[in-house]
Amino acid sequence: MKIIITGATGMVGEGVLLVCLEHPSVTEVLMINRRPLALKHEKLKTLIVKDFSAIGGNKEQLKHYDACFFCAGVSSVGENEESFTRKTFDFVVPFAEILSQINPAMTFIYVSGSRTDSTEQGKVMWARVKGRTENALLKLPFKAIYNFRPGFMQPVKGQKNVQFIYSVFNALSPLWYLVAPNWISTMQEVGLAMINCVAKGYSQPVLEVKDIKAQAKG
Repeated sequence: MKIIITGATGMVGEGVLLVCLEHPSVTEVLMINRRPLALKHEKLKTLIVKDFSAIGGNKEQLKHYDACFFCAGVSSVGENEESFTRKTFDFVVPFAEILSQINPAMTFIYVSGSRTDSTEQGKVMWARVKGRTENALLKLPFKAIYNFRPGFMQPVKGQKNVQFIYSVFNALSPLWYLVAPNWISTMQEVGLAMINCVAKGYSQPVLEVKDIKAQAKG
């Protein structure tokens, strides 16, 4: 399969990218980034765009891929609802709309987050915005759409974009598996679950941590 990945310069995107490059079923990966990534691999191609909503100019290049793993995103820390909406909903949805017009036969997977609010009515700002984003994506005419809601993700070997707080949490991972097993998974499991969603589908459009772990096993 041929995969598009966004956000490869961040932790989640980099982890998923490394999993895809090592997977025998993935023959090609196209990174769509705003800046280059110093990684070379025979399967890897790069498309640099300054404006994600302007990908329509690359129609011929994008129409032959089987899936898009949208891993790009920002933290809600320090953001109000207006700015977080602009950097989340207004960033993801226009990109996906254009991609669905270019290639409706592909599978689109969006990395959201654990405790995202599908009702869009809850008290937690980031959860409402991500819920609104998920809901808008589910209306697009892709072959399939899956919203991934991971919690803490253990990095894969070789990752460079690992935040310090993740290093601290990773050191305590045995504890998290005991007290909060439905909050923690590995980046390997996230990447494998995405690949399996493309290859085999899944019974529901929203995958929580327990679903991600199950789907990773194939």
